[in-house]
Amino acid sequence: MSKADLLEAWHNHLALGRRRSPHTVRAYGAAAERLLSSTGFTSFDDVADVTAMQLRTHLASRRADGLSNASAARELSALKGFVSFARAQTGRERAEAPRLRGPRIKKGLPRPVTPDDAVGLADTVGELAATEWIGARDRAVLLLLYGAGMRIAEALSLKGGDLPLGERLTVTGKGGKQRVVPLLPVIRDAVATYVDKCPWRLTSDGPLFRGAKGGALSQGMVQKATVQARKALGLPDTATPHALRHSFATHLLGAGADLRSLQELLGHASLGSTQIYTKVDAASLLETYRNAHPREQD
Repeated sequence: MSKADLLEAWHNHLALGRRRSPHTVRAYGAAAERLLSSTGFTSFDDVADVTAMQLRTHLASRRADGLSNASAARELSALKGFVSFARAQTGRERAEAPRLRGPRIKKGLPRPVTPDDAVGLADTVGELAATEWIGARDRAVLLLLYGAGMRIAEALSLKGGDLPLGERLTVTGKGGKQRVVPLLPVIRDAVATYVDKCPWRLTSDGPLFRGAKGGALSQGMVQKATVQARKALGLPDTATPHALRHSFATHLLGAGADLRSLQELLGHASLGSTQIYTKVDAASLLETYRNAHPREQD
């Protein structure tokens, strides 16, 4: 097999077999391509036989190029997945994989925005859009992120067949895992407004959210619109589409939601991923205290 064949098989496994997001597919594919280029591997047998020393040498060269701890950890995770995939292709799933620890990284807390700013972002992207239907589209997408806690890839993967939206929606998340999320009337109304104004015919198996030329809407276009709205509102760079999902979780937790319910709503595989929001909520309370307590004003 050529290097292109190996990468195509890996790409298809991630996109079709594991249903990973386009961003993850690109990042993991690039990591695999770098490994093949630096080692000269030309077959799945070569990849399956990779040693810890070879991986360590490859990652050391990447670190010499200025790769951060967080990026190095992601690169190692991608390469471990690639090696496991190669072992599966060669019938050696049970063989002992190279043992290699990633660098320690300090896990930062998500940066939520306030409820007013979250709604303000959604409204402002609608107001700044070039056309009315695009504004309605971008507003509907951002409300799905904040109002239903969806990942941007999940929102953009919705099909015309999901219409009309009811009080609940089945969402397919990471790894093909499905969950049911409730939809507030304001979200359903926003999507209905977009559908009414959209100039393109929405087919049952086609994307719900369309780009200006009728194709599937890309994450990049949503992010670009959010940057414009963020600047207009004077919000920090941390006010991103993904921050709206963080805000959904933080605000629900602050309103009394329990962790198990929040885990289900977010589609987290483990409760540990959800528990980080307890720290976010505590941090928000502390900031409110510092801003409001009379003694802090002295």
